[in-house]
Amino acid sequence: MFRPCALATLGLLLSASALMAQTPNPAPTPSPAPAATEPSDQEKMEDPQVGDHWTYDVRDEITGELKSTFTTTITDISATDITARDTAVGHPNSGYANYDHSWNRTSNDAWQFSPNDGGGIRAPLAVGKTWSVRSNDMNRTAGVGWKRSVNSKVVAHESVTTRAGTFDTFEIEMSFRVQSAKDPTRKSDEVVQKWYAPSIDHWVKQVAVTRSNGHVRTKTSTELVEYGRR
Repeated sequence: MFRPCALATLGLLLSASALMAQTPNPAPTPSPAPAATEPSDQEKMEDPQVGDHWTYDVRDEITGELKSTFTTTITDISATDITARDTAVGHPNSGYANYDHSWNRTSNDAWQFSPNDGGGIRAPLAVGKTWSVRSNDMNRTAGVGWKRSVNSKVVAHESVTTRAGTFDTFEIEMSFRVQSAKDPTRKSDEVVQKWYAPSIDHWVKQVAVTRSNGHVRTKTSTELVEYGRR
C-alpha cells in the first residue's frame, strides 16, 4: 500500500528591536504580510513497481451517467519508460500505453506521440508554474498525422477527497489543441483539470471538456476509487 503524503509548511517569524529610552517613539510600522508558501516536501510514493494499479470511475458530466470503470496497471518498467495496461470492467480486451516517468504518454496501441502527449507533470510542482509541449501525433495503422499543442499551469494546491481517500494534490489546468497535419481547419480543443497527488504519483481526479467550433461536445470526469501495490 502506498504511503500517505506528508507536506511540511513554513512559518514566518517577525521581530523588532527596542528603541533607546531617550528616543521619541515613532509611529508603529505595519508588519509585512506573510509570504505565500509552497509545500517544502513533495513526498512521492516509492519508485513505481510492476503491479501498481489505480482504478477509476468515468462519468458523463452532462447526463450524470457512469460510463465505465477501468483499472490502469503497470506491466513493465525501464530506466526511461513505464508500460501500463488499461482494463475496463465488462470488456475482455485491454489497451496498452507507454509513458515516461513523468506520466507523459509516448505511445499506445495505435499512436506514436513525439516527443510525448503533454499529459503528464513537470516536477517540482508549485502554484503558478507553467510549461508547454508541442508534439506530432502519428497513427501508425492509418498513417494519419496530427499536430498537438499543450499549455499547462499549476493553479492550486489543495486537499481532494474521492472514494479512495483524501489526498494532498496539485490542481493542473491543461489546454490541448490538436490539428490535422494536412488540413489545419480540422481541429479539436480540450481543457483538462487534473488533480495530481504526489503521495501516490498519480491523478486522483480529472475533468475534461472538449469543444468543436466553440461548442461543448463532451464533459467527462474521472475519479479514483481504489489504488494499491501488488
